This record gives sequence, structure tokens and C-alpha cells, in this order.
Amino acid sequence: MPLEPWPQAGPPKASRSYHDPLHGAITLHASDPDEALLTQLIDTPAFQRLRRIRQLGPASLTFHGAESSRFTHSLGVMAIARRAFDQIQRRYPELAPHRATVLVAALLHDIGHGPFSHTAEEVFGLEHEHWTRRMVRELPEIHDALETHSAGLAAAVDQVYTHAHPIALVWQLVSSQLDCDRLDYLLRDSYFTGASYGQLDLDRILMALRFEPASGRLVVAHKGLSAIEHYLVVRHFMYVQVYNHPKNISVTWLLERAFERARADLLIGKLEADPTVTAWLLTPDRPLSLETYLAGDDIVFTYHLQRWRHSPDLLLADLCRRYLDRDLLKTLEVTRLSVDQQQDLLNSVRTHLEQQGYSGEQYSGLRRTWSRGYTTYNAGISLHSDNAFVDIKDLSPLVQTLSQPFERTWLLYPREIHPWLRQIWASYSAAAPEAE
Repeated sequence: MPLEPWPQAGPPKASRSYHDPLHGAITLHASDPDEALLTQLIDTPAFQRLRRIRQLGPASLTFHGAESSRFTHSLGVMAIARRAFDQIQRRYPELAPHRATVLVAALLHDIGHGPFSHTAEEVFGLEHEHWTRRMVRELPEIHDALETHSAGLAAAVDQVYTHAHPIALVWQLVSSQLDCDRLDYLLRDSYFTGASYGQLDLDRILMALRFEPASGRLVVAHKGLSAIEHYLVVRHFMYVQVYNHPKNISVTWLLERAFERARADLLIGKLEADPTVTAWLLTPDRPLSLETYLAGDDIVFTYHLQRWRHSPDLLLADLCRRYLDRDLLKTLEVTRLSVDQQQDLLNSVRTHLEQQGYSGEQYSGLRRTWSRGYTTYNAGISLHSDNAFVDIKDLSPLVQTLSQPFERTWLLYPREIHPWLRQIWASYSAAAPEAE
């Protein structure tokens, strides 16, 4: 029976929809030049790569539902940015020429993320913002598409990422204390982790956004004060309960130790790795090419962890096993101890581990988490009050409280020594200084 002829490509679709669990149908219309450009960018290999990078890195070992990708988040940020910008533009039509800049910058803001998202930055010392800017400048399928849409668009998008765009609102919608990135990731991460802390009133926040022509800044109408306060409280709790969860700290510790050990083995010729992971392990001594950076994703690196699980290097093998089997180090909060007491406890733990046949430095350590619900960096959040623009913390006692830094310190150790540690912890806890 003869094969049917391959169907001829028809005209491009009038629209494309992405069905999002948070925002519903995100529809891009081919008749809109800005949205046609977004569709073209989404179809590039560099953007499709984001499907293979989890939004929350290895946090699914803590919150089993945290399986969404940077691809999904990036679409969400673009959708919120479109709602926010189009609503403001209706009041200020002079902003219309900057629509493509805002939407493209929002869509591509995370295109430079590496394997395991932010964890890769800690492990390999890389900054995803740097790689995002390089992709916009150097990848022809992105740069040429932007310039074909409008000359100078690539440079304008770069100005968003460096906060150098002459109209502050354009970059503030993408990267500020109140931006579309944060609005989406708080909602999305709350949804996928099952944490109830991330529920914020997106509609009310967007309706309160305003443009201040004299300064070019994004401001908030006074009626939006309560919604913004709620947003900042949500952000505080998400950092405390989700992003800085002690199990996430433990997972990151294991990955750091595993890749450090892999690098040491590589340097003495005792590691099997493909060219991509080999190049990544040799950073920053040997800078990565853009092509090699793009070849790295969660799948490639997890495959290597699975290979190294059977390494003749027993330390590397055990670190990989612990990550893959979720046999994580335990955590003990030691914030109440003085710095000297924390170090003394760590030294005791490491001595005990060495006596038990473990590497004290590899299997124990101190990790500090630091967060602040609100800072005034990147122009802060300005509210329109009594014909003046005032920073939100000067109007809200709640935000003043959230502006205070919140730091916690954790001791990491193997569960095998937990009974021993529990016995000696009482003496340290009793000697801890009283909280002020």
C-alpha cells in the first residue's frame, strides 16, 4: 500500500495557546507583531531547553510536587507582564513603543539558567543573568529575530537586564522589588509545592500599578497598599518555609560536594564524563563556550550522577547515592548559639565523624540562610500618597518590620550520628545566649 504524501505546510496559525494552571490560556496572536515575535522566540532551541530545567532545582526532594520547569515560569512571567503593561499603556499611550521590549525581556529573563536552576550558580559559581545577556547578544536565532522586529530591540532588552533603560518602568516590570517575575514565581512555587503561603491578590496588585511620567518610574496607587503588604508577607514566608527550607540546604550541600569531588577526580584523570560535563567541571578556570553552556541541563547532569554512583571513588559514589536515593544529611538549627559555639560544635561533629570513618569536611558543615522581606534596592516600591511618592516602608509599619534581615544557621550531619549528637546537644543548647 503506497504511503500517503507528507502534508504540505499550511499558513501559520492565527494564534497559539499555552494552557497554564495559574493563568489559564496564554494566547499569542500572529496578527500582533510583538506576539508573533514571542512565538518565534519560544520555538528557539535555547528557550525549549528550559523545559529540561526545573524551576525549583532539586527542591522536588523536599516538595514532591515541585516538578515545573523554567519554561513554564517564563511563559507565566510574560503573561503577567503583558497584562500589567497593556493595562498601564491604556492610560499612557506614549509607552506603546516599549511593549516589545517589556514582553521579550520578561519571556527571556531566565533563558540563561543552568542545570538545577539556582543550585548551579552555587555549585559552579556562574550567574544566569550573564548568560541570558550573552544569548540575547550572540545567538543569531534570538538577536536577529529581535532586530528584524525593530532595530535596536536587542540593545533595549539588554538595558532591561542591566537596569539601564531610560524609562525605569520598562525594567521595573521585569526586575525590581515588585516585578512580574516575583509575582509569577510566588504564585507558581506555592501551587507546585503545596504551600499555602504564596496566595496573593494578583488582580488587585496589577490594577494598582501606575506610571509616573515625570520620573518614568513604576508606582503603586495608595489603594494598593494592603495588597502590596500581603505580597511582601507572602514573599517572606515563601523564603522562610520553601526556598530556605533546611532540606533544600541539605540537597544543595550534597550536590556541591559531589561536583567538587568529581572535579578533583577529573583533574587526576579518574573520572568518566562527557565533553559537556567535563567543561562545566573545569569552570571557572576554563571559561565555557555558549554552545557548551547550552548543552547543560538537568537531564545531562543527573545522568552523570547516576554513572558516578558506581564510581570506584567511594566518596563520590556515596555522595551521588545519597542525592539519588534522597538519603540526605540531617539539619539542626543552631542559630541561638554564638558563632564560637557553632564552630566548636562543628569541630566536635567532625572529630566524631572521622572516628566513625567518615570525611568530616564532606559530611558536615554550617550553612547560613539570609532573607529580608523588603529592601529599597532597585528603587524600592513607591506609593502615591497625598500628591507625593513615598517608599512603602515609610507608610507601613508592617513593611518596616519585614525590612529587617532574618538569618538562620544550620548544622548539617549524617543521620547515622543523630543519636550521639542528640546527647551532646543539650549542653550546647543550655549554654546558648538568651535571645534579645
